Amino acid sequence: QVQPVESGGGLVQPGGSLRLSCAASGVPLNYYAVGWFRQAPGMGREGVSCISSSNNSTDYADSVKGRFTISRDNAKNMVYLQMNNLKPEDTDVYYCAADEMFRICGLFVYEYDYWGQGTQVTVSS
Repeated sequence: QVQPVESGGGLVQPGGSLRLSCAASGVPLNYYAVGWFRQAPGMGREGVSCISSSNNSTDYADSVKGRFTISRDNAKNMVYLQMNNLKPEDTDVYYCAADEMFRICGLFVYEYDYWGQGTQVTVSS
């Protein structure tokens, strides 16, 4: 079992940057495909980015492509989401999720079994 914990959210101005971190205890995260999702009030969770467990291939939602980068640091047992050129529409609660079964990651909620509690990202002047 893996229990993801997100951190790094906060308030940033449009055009600014944040780096979100996903940590886990007990099990190395490199055993898992890891996805980042976001959710606004009253909306479903949207896949943002993911990184595979097999070959560390990545995928991104069109809305963040070219601005966000997902990566692993296995020595620290963490997965990061570097968010650059942030826009007000990026304001959401961001969730880290982990999956052991799917080695090639996807941006679908059903693929993931283990979820963090979320971290708030607010992009505003």
